[in-house]
Amino acid sequence: MQCADTAEIAATEPDLAADFDARLGNRFADLPPVFFTQLMPTPLPAPYPVAFSAPAAALIDMPPHALADNGMVDVLVGNRVLPASKPLAAVYSGHQFGVWAGQLGDGRAIMLGDVAAAVQGGRMELQLKGAGATPYSRMGDGRAVLRSSIREFLCSEAMAALGIPTTRALAIVGSNARVMRETPETAAVVTRMAPSFIRFGSFEHWYYNGQHGTLKILADTVIDQFYPALRAAENPYQALLAEVARRTAEMVAQWQAVGFMHGVLNTDNMSILGLTLDYGPFGFMEAFDARHICNHTDQQGRYAYNNQPKIGEWNCYALGQALLPLIGDADRTHAALAAYQPAYDAKMAALMHAKLGLRTTQADDAALIDALFAILPGVDFTQFFRGLGDLPTGQPDEPGGHARLRDMFMNRAAFDAWAGRYRQRLRAEGQTAPADDAARRLAMHAINPKYVLRNYLAQVAIDQAQAGDFSEIERLRQVLQRPFDEQPDAERYAALPPDWASHLEVSCSS
Repeated sequence: MQCADTAEIAATEPDLAADFDARLGNRFADLPPVFFTQLMPTPLPAPYPVAFSAPAAALIDMPPHALADNGMVDVLVGNRVLPASKPLAAVYSGHQFGVWAGQLGDGRAIMLGDVAAAVQGGRMELQLKGAGATPYSRMGDGRAVLRSSIREFLCSEAMAALGIPTTRALAIVGSNARVMRETPETAAVVTRMAPSFIRFGSFEHWYYNGQHGTLKILADTVIDQFYPALRAAENPYQALLAEVARRTAEMVAQWQAVGFMHGVLNTDNMSILGLTLDYGPFGFMEAFDARHICNHTDQQGRYAYNNQPKIGEWNCYALGQALLPLIGDADRTHAALAAYQPAYDAKMAALMHAKLGLRTTQADDAALIDALFAILPGVDFTQFFRGLGDLPTGQPDEPGGHARLRDMFMNRAAFDAWAGRYRQRLRAEGQTAPADDAARRLAMHAINPKYVLRNYLAQVAIDQAQAGDFSEIERLRQVLQRPFDEQPDAERYAALPPDWASHLEVSCSS
């Protein structure tokens, strides 16, 4: 079985693994040993390539045919450890569903090292997720299954194409080795990349263990490697908290604007760099419901769509508590955390103005946006905002997108009333001519995606992959790589979910 990217490509370079080895560094392994456990991945029998992201590979100067090289397949499944690599699993703790869970750590992820990349911090760390048990597996087997690996691979790359800060996914390597979940499944390893996988919970671990000296080492490392400008601040640790709060707020605003739901916003799943981290029971909003819960495990709805902004802030407060010994006092800590809400509000307002094609800010804009979300329940989130760009500024009976949008609503009169307000608002800033409609359409289509990773699309790719056909993973990845473009040959990927998709559920095991 072969990955679609490499099915017909011969390995033209004698040993890509040797070249990769020559570029490997071990920045995290240079920290004191208390931060991690060094260990070897657990080999998987008869590995084979499943999927590969050429755009992710380009970030680390890896050729697009890398998985045609058996040596690289072995490296990216954990069967071959390169001489320069110092494999390790990091320790961290965290709050899970609002409750202190104590020590956690990389239970099924093993870091190989890092390589040069044109990203913040100048390097990308590579982790093998599903490479075997670690001291932090907590009775787990340390494995990932093909199903969850496909979901993480596709969503990481889809989010990057949407312009949302995220970890990246380089490759999936599979094996016919059996892994027991609800039912027996086959094993897989996904290689994921980020400038750093340090989490809020990494800081909480040392705070709650009373090891403030170790906490300072971690904070200094993060500042020096990723936020060097903060060294000039009066209190660099306060500045770090404020910057992380700002980045987190803006990231969550970007989630809300595309209808993305993370599903498990525990503090151990929050990146210190403001990246979307740990793709498990995620989902993209379909029929709009502000209280939608994408994670079947989250029975109380803690991580529902409308709760995500406040949970992001709650998590920043948990980080602030952990940094308190370094910041020095509660007033400074609260001052840093005060960055979150204004950053979220400003980012969300800017995104909503862009989604609505508004060029200026006017006094009643918040009321217009609130009125839209009041009538949106039941309407497909992605299709509505995409279609809104086709709405003419003129009257409803003019040719254009009004009728198509109107038919999305059960209460068509409510949409007519809102559309009238919206047209009036566009005209108030001078958008009156057909040329304005055309320019607005282009601008709105550049921010309102046509294609998102709907759960049913991922499930189709998973079902085919479990039958031995990996081609749909690559087709879907290519479509999601251009989410804002019209792709005439890919119209089916923008369709509403079929009836059978209503039975799909994702949980923490996904």
